[in-house]
Amino acid sequence: MLSISILRKELRPTIRLAFPLVLAELGWMSMAIVDTVMVGHLPDSANAMGAVSLGSNLFMVLALFGGGLLMGLDTLVSQAFGAGQREDCHRSLINGVYMSIALTPILAAPVWLLPRLLAGMHIDAGVLSLTIPYTRALTVGLFPLLLYFAVRRCLQAMDMVKPVAFALVTANIVNAVGNYALVYGKLGFPMMGAVGSGWSTAIARLYMAAVLVGYLLWYDRRHRTELLKTPVDIDLRRIRRLITLGYPAAMQFTLESGVFALATALIARLGAVPLACHQIALNTVAFTYMVPLGISSAAAVRVGQALGRKDPVGAGNAGGTAIFLGAVFMAVASAALLIFPRWIALMYTPDELIIRRTAALLAAGAAFQLFDGIQTVATGALRGAGDTRTPMLCHFFAYWTMGLPLGAWLCFRRHWGAFGLWSGLSLALIVIGIVLLFVWNRKVHSLLHASVENFSKLAVQSSPAADPLA
Repeated sequence: MLSISILRKELRPTIRLAFPLVLAELGWMSMAIVDTVMVGHLPDSANAMGAVSLGSNLFMVLALFGGGLLMGLDTLVSQAFGAGQREDCHRSLINGVYMSIALTPILAAPVWLLPRLLAGMHIDAGVLSLTIPYTRALTVGLFPLLLYFAVRRCLQAMDMVKPVAFALVTANIVNAVGNYALVYGKLGFPMMGAVGSGWSTAIARLYMAAVLVGYLLWYDRRHRTELLKTPVDIDLRRIRRLITLGYPAAMQFTLESGVFALATALIARLGAVPLACHQIALNTVAFTYMVPLGISSAAAVRVGQALGRKDPVGAGNAGGTAIFLGAVFMAVASAALLIFPRWIALMYTPDELIIRRTAALLAAGAAFQLFDGIQTVATGALRGAGDTRTPMLCHFFAYWTMGLPLGAWLCFRRHWGAFGLWSGLSLALIVIGIVLLFVWNRKVHSLLHASVENFSKLAVQSSPAADPLA
């Protein structure tokens, strides 16, 4: 249990590490919001917003699978850094970059099959005609995005989080200018509409990767960390370890992003207006989700570093404090969604019909905010402890065997529309939050029990009575 004294001790270092990562995650989500807002003011705003919603959700299923595979770097690098093994951190990074190169063509290939995949889903023709070129434009930025993921995970695991925040905050400026120029045909560029937004996002992701790689090289030169002297040979054993750790995380992200992508495709069958409402609500809850996601990354780092120092008590306190912090923020976010739904929708579009229908979806989003915060940070804490499998299984069963089938039934059989799908997914997130909080508490107890057993064995071995020669 967390006491006031533990919170006083742990909150400051947790917030110090989490704040730049939260800024980075908010910057990440702000790019999607800017894309939606920009195209939301085009003449055919419902189709444009629908295309951005559908295309970005489908692309992120692929991108987050790749990013999830690289999440093994959280565990390997943070534990190596906690043990003072900087060269081992560099070796993991280099092999993470090799994984990014190999993943790019594999993950890009399905994008070219989208016309066939979407043809049988009865999606609005106006939305579909924009979705395909928009998604292909996003795919140009896939390798820079994976490279950014790899370098970022290494930097934050070594407590270098400020450049991560800087890269994403400034990338928003690049993306906003790019949207202005390419969506509306300003600054001498042709008017490309929604497709221009995809190109702008790809350019911003190239910028993000360049900033982090540049910072890493500058830091190496200034502090002589000998990054450039690290062997560049492919370490298959290390890559296998990264995949072993990262695959469950990749599947978890794929299951989570995939269920929302499928929900988006199902809502697209209802027409352009419900899809636009869904995109506004999804962007909003995704924006609030970025705060516990940043705290989650901090939890993974602090738990991993504590375990690298052989300090299970510190790991338990770090993870518990981070979960508390995420839960408090999301409780406040839930209240905000209930109080200000109209103001939120007005930021995206002046269309009164879309504004009214969005309010109901934001209410469904408010219902799961607290539990979403708990499950997100608990997932990070478990990742720092090396457990990426449990969250994957939890997300699979809650989303795909309960939340999505119930939501689809409410949407199409009970005629609740988009609100029905959101209700089903809301229930799934509530279940995930409760289960993962229980799993984290059990993990803490098992770590402490293992530590006590190891201490007892060492005490017995070092005792004179245990020495047969004594």
